[in-house]
Amino acid sequence: MDNKAVIKISDLRKIYRMGSQEVHALSGVTLTISENEYVAVMGPSGSGKSTLMNMIGCLDTPSSGEYILNDKRVSELSDDDLAEVRNQEIGFVFQTFNLLPRANILANVELPLIYAGMKASERKEKARTALEKVGLGDRLSHKPNELSGGQRQRVAVARALVNAPSILLADEPTGNLDTKTGEEIMRLFEELYDLGNTIILVTHEEYIADHSRRIIRLRDGLLESDENVENPVLAAAIA
Repeated sequence: MDNKAVIKISDLRKIYRMGSQEVHALSGVTLTISENEYVAVMGPSGSGKSTLMNMIGCLDTPSSGEYILNDKRVSELSDDDLAEVRNQEIGFVFQTFNLLPRANILANVELPLIYAGMKASERKEKARTALEKVGLGDRLSHKPNELSGGQRQRVAVARALVNAPSILLADEPTGNLDTKTGEEIMRLFEELYDLGNTIILVTHEEYIADHSRRIIRLRDGLLESDENVENPVLAAAIA
């Protein structure tokens, strides 16, 4: 049986107005992403991949076209509704980690649950469980500056997962990490995919995209290619 479509995008367009000029960041993108897909979005600078990520993450709204996330018509939602969708449906992992430096990692991971109005005892338990999933169950009281870059990104992944979102949206998640640590984070994503998570990864690095199962390439705001790929990283491991 085919997996349910989590994301349906139809003729999505985004125009930015800069003075008297118009910049067409997206020029009519149509695609569907289903549950438990592992998708890499690629493209050169200015291709529209960051704009598409912002649309998928409900951080920006389209100029025209339709975006349906888990049967919700995102293009018709109010700002308050968009904030709720971001909190409940989407887990964000950013290149720069975006952790609160003075809070310990348990408190950092609790943040989305605080916004969701969850009571303290329940959210602490959920945050602890999320940190255990990423291998940091023994570091709960540590602050971000007491952790390595890879560990900080694991905290960011735990925070992204704590609300059990529909999609995990990662923007250049290994961009601030050395190659070895980046590979460790990609192995973690592999584990999360195997557990049934839907992952959308925005990257300009081919070796990072190689971890995915589907690669979408954008160019000049248009969908250049969309293909399912054999995972060469996984194939090499099996061989």
